Formats: sequence, structure tokens, C-alpha cells
Amino acid sequence: MKTEGYDMVVLGSGPGGFAAALQGAQAGARVALVEAARTVGGACVHRGTIPSKALRETALRVSRAHLGEAIARFELRQDVELKRLMGQVDSICRAHSGTMNHQLERSGALRIHGRARFLDARRVEVRALQGPSRLLEAPAIVIATGSRPRETATVAIDHEHILDSDSILSMLYLPRSLGVLGGGVVACEYASIFANLGVAVTIIDRAPRPLAFLDDEISACFLERFCDAGGTYLGEREIENVHFDGVSRVEVRLTDGSLVGNDKLLAALGRVANVEGLDLERAGLEKTERGLLAVDDHCRTATPGIWAVGDVIGPPALAATAMEQGRRAARDALSLPLGHPPEMAPIGIYTVPEIASVGLSEREARARGETIVIGRAHFDEVARGRINGDVRGLLKLIVRSRDRMVLGAQIVGEGSTEIVHVAQVALLAGWVVDEFIDNVFNFPTLAEAYRLAALDAADQLSQHHRQRRENAA
Repeated sequence: MKTEGYDMVVLGSGPGGFAAALQGAQAGARVALVEAARTVGGACVHRGTIPSKALRETALRVSRAHLGEAIARFELRQDVELKRLMGQVDSICRAHSGTMNHQLERSGALRIHGRARFLDARRVEVRALQGPSRLLEAPAIVIATGSRPRETATVAIDHEHILDSDSILSMLYLPRSLGVLGGGVVACEYASIFANLGVAVTIIDRAPRPLAFLDDEISACFLERFCDAGGTYLGEREIENVHFDGVSRVEVRLTDGSLVGNDKLLAALGRVANVEGLDLERAGLEKTERGLLAVDDHCRTATPGIWAVGDVIGPPALAATAMEQGRRAARDALSLPLGHPPEMAPIGIYTVPEIASVGLSEREARARGETIVIGRAHFDEVARGRINGDVRGLLKLIVRSRDRMVLGAQIVGEGSTEIVHVAQVALLAGWVVDEFIDNVFNFPTLAEAYRLAALDAADQLSQHHRQRRENAA
């Protein structure tokens, strides 16, 4: 078998692998991207992110229709098929996959269809479904093979009554009630989507609040909206066992003796790396106890010359985060400057309502010893928020007191994942909070919230300055 030499070999074409291959090829490296599926994009495009967001759009329309019931009564048909609620999702996925493929071709990255396995830390064999195998060799290999739902002994997934995040959208019809195990991103996205479609949803989790890694105020806003949509959150609970009663209900027995029954159950208890068949041991690698690959801040694994990005390395397992990891891994592999730090990459969570953040949170800034003020703008202060009917959104600006530097932003409310990029650019440009005050925003827009939050922060800074002067006098 003839050996093909490359500067970089990337395994997997999801957000992380795609970004790594594109970054490497654009830097002039000879890159081979190996993908087992016929199309690029991974689970993000074809099974997870795009399909779930398509369903979310319908949930938003349903929610807005209910807000307008003073004009016309709206009722979602109970017999509508779930697939119809996702619209033209198949054509959307094909179009986006085609766009990704075009970008790879334009950059010069070579796409290879087949299943990869390590022969050693520098060589990978790619077995094609048809035709001969290929032997690839490179000084840099990036593992970006994604993940699959975690299986547990207490929850037996049957993909009909007890579902995971890969099979939840295979339901034929909306259930009347849905139990959700877990309080992370996937759990909360699906829980809030189905709640806004009129399903009675109950989240069960061991944490005291959902999305516990987020800013407290932001997660509290999400929980309030979820409950207003008819959802229930059962926090600080432990699962004893789960079973389908053989007729119509899935029952979850908790360790406190209580029983929670629903038509369907979604188990969203984390994910494990898709690395079976890679023969990791030949490359000197092994999984952690959580079924993931351990990496350092530059996404380097324990084996020199091998990087890992995206879901295979664990939370937050978001598309934008994976893209940033892929970018950094490729640049590190090619000894290029890494550029901006990873916290400059935005986070977007597509719950109802949306949640977004960039830079440091209040908790992170204080943990670093920064003296800060928090500028807040509630969406009921913004004309566009009232027009949209989203008056409970919130934008927070984290501002360092000593030099008025903006350190981060957290937002909850519709449009958050779009307007967070204003804060991202401000952080990259090194803005002080006054820049938001001195610049004009279109009216009416949600982006005006930045100016209001900046005015709030500036007022606090002025008060602190006056107080210091008075104390000094």
C-alpha cells in the first residue's frame, strides 16, 4: 500500500474538524480530511443542530401566535407529524453541507470518504466502503470524530418510548407529556422547544438549577421562562430507575420515593467520544473515565503530534466552541500564532429564549480578582423588545472598574445569539464601556440594549468615583 504524505490529517468533518481542515489549508498546508459519512458536516448538520433549530423556529411561531390570541385564536393540531414541524430541514441540511464542501474544495483541502484507524502516532489507514484502503501519514493529526449519547445502567434507551438526543426527533407525533433527564444544553434546548409547542415537560436533574455553568441571573431568567411555558424543573433529584409500563407511560422513580410519569422520556445525560474503531492504543492514547479524550489548553493530546477538538473532548460541546478549538489546534500544529484567546469565541445556546455570552462572566471576572461593575439592560427598556413581546430579556456587560474596559457580556432573550457578536467585536477591539455610549445604534433594535447597559455601568463607575473623593476628603 502506497503511503500518501500530508502536512495534516483531520478525522471528522463536523464543526471542529471542518474548521481545522479549513484553517490548515488556508495557511498553505497540505490537508486531508477523512469522513466516514457520504456528506460533510457531521451530526451537527444532519442530526442535531440544524434539525433541532428548525423545530425551534416552529416553536417560536407557535409561541408568538399565542401572544396574538387577542386578535385571532390559535391552536396547534394534535395530529400534525413532528417532521412537518421541522419544515424543509432536509433541503437545509443538504444546502449547508454543500456549502461546506465547496469551501473545502476552494481551500485545497482533500476530502477522503472512509473509516480511519491509527497504525501508529503518524500513520492512519482509511478503509473505503468500496475500493482499496489508503495509507495517510502526517506530522499532525487532528481527531474530531464527534460524540454519541451516553448510555447508563439505569436508563435503557429503546428509541421509541425512552429516547436519546439522536432519536428524539424520530417521534412521529408530539407527545402530550415529556420527561427530560439532565439539565445541560441539549436537555434544556429540547425541553424548552417542546414546552413552547404545548407539550407538558418535566426536567429532572441533580443540579439545583438548569444550565448551572452559566451566570446565575441568566439561568434564572431561562428557568422562569421555561416554567411560564408550562415546564417543571425538579432539581437536586437522583434517579433510582426508569422503565416503560408496557402500555403508554414511561415512569422515573427517584431516590426520594417519588414517581414521575410521562408519555415519552428524553435521556440527555451527557455524551461520549466516537472513537471506537480508531485503534487509539496504537497512537498511545486512551479515553478518560468519562469516555472522552483529555487535552491541554491548545487541544494537544498526551501523544505529541495528535490534537483533539469538539465533542470528543467534552463540554461545552457547542458548534462555535468546536470551531474555535479546530482553528487553534490547526494553528498550533503548524506553529502559527494562535491569535485571540478562546474566551473571545461566542457561546450560543438555542433554548427558548436564546442565551449567548462572550468573554468573562461576572463569576469568572471576580475569580480572577478583578474589581468590576455590572451594567444591565432589561429588554422592557428597549422599544424593540416591547414590539417583539420579549420584555424579560436581559443583557449584562462586565466592566473593569480601574480602566472601564469591557471584559464580557451575557444575554438572554430572543436575538441573543445574533447581537452577542457586537460584544465579541468590542472585546477584540479592546473597547472601554464609553464606546457603547458614544456610538449610535439603529432604532428600534435589540442592540440598543448595549447602550443602556453601558450607561448603567458608567453611572455606577461615576458613583464609585464620587464616593472615593468624598472618603478622601
